[in-house]
Amino acid sequence: HEAPRRVKRAWVIPPISVSENHKRIPHLLVQIKSDKQQPGGVIYSIKGPGVDEEPLGIFSIDKFSGKVFLNAMLDREENDRFRLKAFALDLGGVTLEDPTDLEIIVVDQNDNRPLFRQDVFTGRVVEGAEPGTCVMTVDATDADDPDTDNAVVRYSILEQGAGGMFSINATTGEICTARPGLDRETMGVYNLTVQAADMSGDGLTTTAMAVIYLEDINDNPPEFTKEEFSMEVEEQAVGVDVGKVFVHDKDLAGSPNWLAKFTILEGDPEGAFAIRTDPHTNDGVLSVAKPLDHEVRDRFELTVSVQNERPLEPTAPASPRALATMRVQVRDVNEAPVFRENPRRISVLEGTPPGTPVTTYTASDPDTRQLQTLTYTLLYDPADWLRLDPHTGTIRTKRELLHPSAFLQGGWYIALVLARDDAEPPLSATGTLSIEILEVNDHAPVLQTPAALLCGRPGRGGTLLLGATDDDRPPHGAPFHFQLSPQHPQLARNWSISRFNVTHAVLAVLAELPEGLYSLPLLLRDSGTPPREQQQLLNVSVCHCGREGICEDGVLAATAAGAGITLGALVIILGSSILLLMLAGLGAARVRGRRRALRKGLLQRSRDDLRDNILNYDEQGGGEEDQDAYDINQLRHPELFSPRVKPPLRRDAPLSSATPLAPRKLPSGPSDIEDFINEGLEAADSDPSVPPYDTALIYDYEGSGSVASPLSSIISSLTDEDQDYNYLTEWGPRFRRLADLYG
Repeated sequence: HEAPRRVKRAWVIPPISVSENHKRIPHLLVQIKSDKQQPGGVIYSIKGPGVDEEPLGIFSIDKFSGKVFLNAMLDREENDRFRLKAFALDLGGVTLEDPTDLEIIVVDQNDNRPLFRQDVFTGRVVEGAEPGTCVMTVDATDADDPDTDNAVVRYSILEQGAGGMFSINATTGEICTARPGLDRETMGVYNLTVQAADMSGDGLTTTAMAVIYLEDINDNPPEFTKEEFSMEVEEQAVGVDVGKVFVHDKDLAGSPNWLAKFTILEGDPEGAFAIRTDPHTNDGVLSVAKPLDHEVRDRFELTVSVQNERPLEPTAPASPRALATMRVQVRDVNEAPVFRENPRRISVLEGTPPGTPVTTYTASDPDTRQLQTLTYTLLYDPADWLRLDPHTGTIRTKRELLHPSAFLQGGWYIALVLARDDAEPPLSATGTLSIEILEVNDHAPVLQTPAALLCGRPGRGGTLLLGATDDDRPPHGAPFHFQLSPQHPQLARNWSISRFNVTHAVLAVLAELPEGLYSLPLLLRDSGTPPREQQQLLNVSVCHCGREGICEDGVLAATAAGAGITLGALVIILGSSILLLMLAGLGAARVRGRRRALRKGLLQRSRDDLRDNILNYDEQGGGEEDQDAYDINQLRHPELFSPRVKPPLRRDAPLSSATPLAPRKLPSGPSDIEDFINEGLEAADSDPSVPPYDTALIYDYEGSGSVASPLSSIISSLTDEDQDYNYLTEWGPRFRRLADLYG
């Protein structure tokens, strides 16, 4: 290591101070020199900010004398010091000295005013605040050297209006209340001019505005603008506004401290009026809550109080409660008539004769202080059943109204009566008259069907369920009472009747009875007041019983059953119905299959000849009893029955010019049907006056007669000797009864 070399004092340069804003330019700052060479043999230079770095050209040096000059004004707020390097070289450019530091310090001057952070400061404080209540803080800054008095700022209030209500801390800029008595209603806004000065208050100054708003508190109760208010309203008006009462409140408009609340203290015990607050004007609005009647009360005197929605502050001065009187006059108007009983309900017996008084249905006019006359009309009388006296309101029957009727609703007849006064303009009211048509027991119960079939063996199968109906409504209908006629006590040996429910009874066989038709006189009675009864015949067909207590000829029994039916007969009916449906379905399927095959064959044959053809359909014959009818084989094989067959004529050949044949004579017997058809075919082919392949032919001729009987013989032959029914015995047990009856 080399030992430290001794540096000469002439080459060590202490810091140089220069004031900012120095105006004498150029200004000599310092002279540097090296003693390594004789004067004139050294070249000096400097480098650094202000020389060859930004900002350029502020400093310069005389390279031969070493004098350093200031060439421009300095601003401490931009650069408070410059650090340069000084160099010493000989004339050949060889370094004579190590580079040395040259520090230039810019001395501050008070050339910057304090600046507030904003032009206007805003603060709020409630009215009535105690002294010393701080509102806001204003602050300012100074760009000068903070270590000097140039940047020491002090605050003050230059102007605040009369009263001196606020003070400011000179050091911190905090503004507080200075004395009591802040009242928003007196002055709501304070505008303060505040000042900031440097040099501890003796230097440069600047100003700003401080705006202080007083916040409202509820320290003023509302007051009526006058003690009495008068208004009027029409009677019977509901929900309408009668008038307003006006109040004044010094507190902030629109705030809860200002909003009023009204109360009716006296004069309205029935609650006929209501009062509310208009949120925009703060006035009290009186309205009608219940209908007013001029005839009952024509004037009201209401005592009304007012207070704020929010309670008063404890610091507010005490004051009595604000009261006012509202005088309301009720004007008389024409009112509509009123039916005091609406609807009117009355009862009238069924079948009441015409002219019978029903009721007197009148209305009353609320306008007791006006002389008015009421008239009445029927507004709704759908059956035209009533007659109304237009002056007295008396209602009578015009015609007899029977039950049941399409104009009755659940046994009630509804009519509407209109009452009208003679005021100008007239008013009317509608009353509803509900007339109950009381049922009269004028019908006796009737068997549902007076014929039945049952097994003639006691016990299982020997019972029958009977039913009855009654045209009367309750309580003159069910329950019904069934019994054997008391005039024929011998019936009780073989028959009994027991109650099943309110409308049905069970007829039972007590002893085994022979087959046959029995006529049982029954007595049926209803539950009306007085009860109605009548005797009716029940025709009971007693059948042959099977093992299960079921009539063996159940199909015939089912067709004859009416008022009652046994379980066995019901099973037989259901089974027969299912069998018939299955047979019908099979037949329909077979017919559809034949039609498809036939349609397919027709389409195939129609490809060669599209003209009419005589087709071969399935024939069913003439029936079991009609085997001697006309033999259809004559049409199937005409060559076997007629030697006069002509060769078929080609129907696709050109029409001949032969004259049409004269009208043909119908054949006299079944054997000449072939000739009849062939002649018709030849006439169609030879007639040039009709379209091809078309003619008016007769196809429904079946001959001059038939050995078969006409269809009417089925119902016209009523004697047993006309038919032979012995073959019914061969049809099985189900037709045995018919064989016994007709064989």
